[in-house]
Order: sequence, then C-alpha cells, then structure tokens
Amino acid sequence: MGSKPGVLIADKFDQIGIDGLRELGCDVHQDADLGPETISAALKATGAKVLVVRSTKVPASVFEDCGELGLVIRAGAGHDNIDSAAAGVKGIPVCNCPGMNAVAVAELAFGHMLNLDRRISLQTKSLREGRWNKKEFSKAKGLKGSNLLVVGMGSIGMELIKRAQAFEMNVSAQSRSMHKETARALGIKMIEYSRDALKAAIEDADIVSVHVALCADTDKLCGPGFFGAMKPGAMFINTSRGEIVDEQALIQAVKEKGVRVGLDVYQDQPSSKDCAWEQEIAELPGVSLTHHVGASTDQAQEAVALEVIRIVRTVIEESRTLHVVNKQVLNEEQLCPAF
Repeated sequence: MGSKPGVLIADKFDQIGIDGLRELGCDVHQDADLGPETISAALKATGAKVLVVRSTKVPASVFEDCGELGLVIRAGAGHDNIDSAAAGVKGIPVCNCPGMNAVAVAELAFGHMLNLDRRISLQTKSLREGRWNKKEFSKAKGLKGSNLLVVGMGSIGMELIKRAQAFEMNVSAQSRSMHKETARALGIKMIEYSRDALKAAIEDADIVSVHVALCADTDKLCGPGFFGAMKPGAMFINTSRGEIVDEQALIQAVKEKGVRVGLDVYQDQPSSKDCAWEQEIAELPGVSLTHHVGASTDQAQEAVALEVIRIVRTVIEESRTLHVVNKQVLNEEQLCPAF
C-alpha cells in the first residue's frame, strides 16, 4: 500500500468526492478558478500528486513544469480537454470516468428533442412578453413514430435508445463496435459502419442524435455531406463535442433546409466560466442551445465523484490505475504512479 497523495481539484466538484478523498487520507485542495495558465503553479504550491478536472483545459504546457504530479483524472467521460500525449511523455497516466454521466447527457439530448418539437422555450418567451398565441404553438408533430438515428453507441447512446423506445420511436444506430446480436436484443436497426450507409440512414431520419468521442475519424464528421443528406425540417442533436460539427455547414442547413438544432457543445467554447458569447448559430430560428451542461446533474456529478474516489483508492490500495486513456504511450511502471 502506498502513501496518501495530495489532490488538486481545478474545477467545481461534488462535496461527496472531496469528503471521500479526505477519508482516504488525501490532502485535498480545490480551486474552481484555476485555468491552463495557473494550474502548474498551483500543483507546485500544493505539492499535489493528483490533478482532477472537469472542463478545465490541461494543455501540454502544464506538464512541462508540474511539480510532483503523477496522475490526472478527468471527472467525466471525455478527455479531449487534457493533452494526454504530453502527459504520457512525462510518464503521467490520464484517467477518465466513463459512463458515470450517461443518463444525464441522454436526458438533456431528449430534452432538446422535446423542446424543438413543442417549442417550449419559445412559448415561455412569448408568454413572458405578454403574448398569447395558442394557434401558432399548437403546431407540433410529436415524437411517437419518428425515425431516430443514433450515431455512436457508447453508454450515452444506449441510454438515449432506452428513452426513445419508451416514447415509441423507431430507432436505428451506427457504431463501430455494435454487433447484429446487440441490435437484435435492443430491438433497433443496425446501420453498417460506413459513410455511405450513414448517409442513407440520415436521409431516412427525422432526428439525428450524435454521441461519438472526438478523434481523427470524427473531427468534422458532421459536414456538408452529412447535413446535405438530412430531410428538410429534421432535427440534429449534438451533446458530444463541438469539433465533430462543421458549424458553417450546420448554419447553412438551418437557413436553407429548416433543419432544427439542439446543441450543448460548440466548436469554439469559451474557457472562461462566465463571459460574453455571441455566435451566429444562436441567432437562428429553430435552434435550442444549452451551456455544455449535459453532465451537470446532481446525480451525475455524485456518480463521477464516487468514481474519482474509486480510482484514487485503487491506486493507493491495489497499485493499479483504472480507465487509463493514454496507456499506449506509457510503460508498465508508469501505468501506476508511485504514491
């Protein structure tokens, strides 16, 4: 059993996680205002060996002078806000918490669908402005019987499918790893993993919801060809990563085809937690926008916090590291930091 490492949390974090880490004997420091330029100094000042972040970016520059840092934990599923390759060069494993926020993100994706169909936010705005226009807002198709295409079948996609089936939607899905037996058991239509098959599925979809990780294959996955295949008036939902979308192609689809859009993520998201944000997509009709809060429910953050505790406990008590995302650039000794 190793010693108890100091932990620096450079983000907001559920109190249950802070308490649990302290119960493990860790010296916990939290500063939600830390950013890429200040993390290194904070690591050295605190002597922390573990860094925990949610949305805070951890670029390569942090690892150039990071004190005693031996482990980075992304308190969430994705990890593209951390330069995992640069961490690997320094022999530092980067971990994430896969699946812990899947229900929360799926709920928000479904919320965008309902909002776009029933125009809930627009109705609220109209009534707050003192305007009663029931005739206009009585127009809605309803989700039952709609063809939903789920692109990406990780834990979030799976949770979305459950909810779609409860609403009696017709679900098809494409995933790199899905087998026919899985699709059959879920009662969904499997789309072959190819661009041509995806294009054909998009043409048939009333709603397309994207749940893929950001990588070289998915960067700008949703571009002119993708949106060109969508039906006029169809919905596009993205709660994964902003970089998978060519936003100019999306804007063109909204303007020319009346594609309705629900977004929780954006191409150029601000690093500041409270600042001005003016984008063309926000000015267009038929667009539902949220502040990258898909994982920000109490339930999800508690689950993530408990998983962070489990990762640290496993390192301390069992000398092994869970959910390492950069293991391909680490040797066996580096896979588990010496605390």
